[in-house]
Amino acid sequence: MMNTIAEILPFLIPLMIVEFALLGYTLWHILTHNHYKRGNRTLWIIVAMVGMNFIGPILYFILGKEDV
Repeated sequence: MMNTIAEILPFLIPLMIVEFALLGYTLWHILTHNHYKRGNRTLWIIVAMVGMNFIGPILYFILGKEDV
């Protein structure tokens, strides 16, 4: 078991860093903007947090972020 974790750890650490960076940027964007294509701020914060592993932030940028 420990050998398996040690083997995939070099892949998981950068993936986790990218995931948290994307979530951080998404939350920052949601909190600093007032207009959304669909939904409201509360909805998109919930979607981003619940779908934290890439799905929530990607959904926000595809469906929620208003084009300027």
